[in-house]
Amino acid sequence: MSQVSPTRMNLLQRRSQMRLAQKGVDLLKKKRDALVAEFFGLVREALEARKALNQAAQEAYGALLLAQAFDGPESVSAAALGVRPLEEVEAEVENVWGSKVPRLKATFPDGALLSPMGTPAYTLEAARAFRRYAEALIQVANTETRLKKIGEEIKKTTRRVNALEQVVIPGIRSQIRFIQQVLEQREREDTFRLKRIKGKIEAREAEAEGSRPNPQLEIGAGL
Repeated sequence: MSQVSPTRMNLLQRRSQMRLAQKGVDLLKKKRDALVAEFFGLVREALEARKALNQAAQEAYGALLLAQAFDGPESVSAAALGVRPLEEVEAEVENVWGSKVPRLKATFPDGALLSPMGTPAYTLEAARAFRRYAEALIQVANTETRLKKIGEEIKKTTRRVNALEQVVIPGIRSQIRFIQQVLEQREREDTFRLKRIKGKIEAREAEAEGSRPNPQLEIGAGL
């Protein structure tokens, strides 16, 4: 409080800061509510993506075991060397409520991964299953990364709301109360001082009036 100058200008400034802080709290709470709603929506999406990934993994490794059993490990290894790599992998950045969220985007080669001519059937099926597994893996990575970023943004927003409600706003309110008390005390002192001055002026006027000679008495004395 000793660092606050108790002036009317500072009182107006603190009141303006109070309104701004309260408005900031309202906006941050709306942002947090929207983030929480999106977070729970993503939780369901992430659970579904993770379930799809587990299913794709089971199918892919099951197909691989069948291919190795029926087509032979050497045939599977040789076919794996002929699989075309991904054409492009990009990391796009999305802005989610002020937070940068990377999003992977993979471009798979068009057409069959392996030539059906000369490639055993079980090996072809394993290749298709692992492609589905890779697509599901990218989907899980994108969903869970977005979920993590939104969760961090919710925590950050909550900390800001708590700081405003528990530190900033009470501090400004205390400063306003201190300035008002000082100004009211000064006003009372000024009023008391003015009354004393007025009383002294009235007393002097009364004293001057009493010491002034009476013309009627002087005329009577002359007669």
